Amino acid sequence: MTTETAVARRTGKTDTRAIRLTIPAKAEYITLGRLALTGLSRLRPLGEETLADLKLALTEACSNSVRHAYGDGAGAVEIVYELHDDRLAIEVVDDGAGFEAHAQEPGDDLVEGGLGIAIIRAIADEFELGPRNGGRGSRLRFVKLLPEAAR
Repeated sequence: MTTETAVARRTGKTDTRAIRLTIPAKAEYITLGRLALTGLSRLRPLGEETLADLKLALTEACSNSVRHAYGDGAGAVEIVYELHDDRLAIEVVDDGAGFEAHAQEPGDDLVEGGLGIAIIRAIADEFELGPRNGGRGSRLRFVKLLPEAAR
């Protein structure tokens, strides 16, 4: 641990890095989100298993937006990564048609027979799913707490 990090922890100040990535709502662009996550893991090593889990959760979240948000495929998916001292938060947002609140119940998913939301819930330490702030669209946010060794 560097002196700067130790001081930040003592004073309550956190070192937060945020990246915002907007991709077309097409399956072939989801890889860009995964690559950005890999890049973030170089700022703070996450461990191979944790990184693989986060990539899976991100892929599921983005896939839901790509598949369900825009009927004609024209649209964008925004991914926001927030790397804090003790956690990584990822938010996936779209301006699409949205979904019903009942899809938030454990075991439910946005598509019949799908497991995407259940997978994200199993991986994440915190999970939020609902309409985009301010109106149309969907917002999925999940947080993974980082173990002490990864900080």
